Amino acid sequence: MLAGELYDAADPDLLKELSRGRALVHRYNSLDPSDENARKALLKELLGKTGEVFTFVQPFYCDYGSNIEVGENFFANYCFTVLDEAKVRIGNNVFIAPNVSIYTAGHPIEPEIRNTLVEYAKPVTIGDNVWICGNVTIIPGVTIGNNVTIGAGSVVVKDIPSDCVAAGNPCRIIRHI
Repeated sequence: MLAGELYDAADPDLLKELSRGRALVHRYNSLDPSDENARKALLKELLGKTGEVFTFVQPFYCDYGSNIEVGENFFANYCFTVLDEAKVRIGNNVFIAPNVSIYTAGHPIEPEIRNTLVEYAKPVTIGDNVWICGNVTIIPGVTIGNNVTIGAGSVVVKDIPSDCVAAGNPCRIIRHI
């Protein structure tokens, strides 16, 4: 799965890890929003890596959790969804608006292969000093550079270089900064 090759999503070991991640997410989303210490402790148990200063506003959704890394001064607003079948690495000073989705998992285009229930996963990387506005979707394999703003409603289907504002469906550079 992490190698980016086709894999059986029903593999018993993967299902065990998926169940662990979903159980922790359920517990996290059930916590009192004012209990910051419990929320941070549970996220540190769930996620692969965090900085010391980070916030995930409930609800938050992910599959495994262990494949997600966030840097310092990270903020994710309501309904942040991460399908982390591959690594998702997010840098420092990243702000995520409501209803942002990051997908690393994908399915083969050919119906005969897709119907065997195999999947693939490609990592997503987001640099430092990035603001991802509301209702953005980031697909498998995308890298977003440093000092980037992604406009609301964008669908990011290819890499976005550093130092720019990008928006649209498909997302494209609007201007350099």
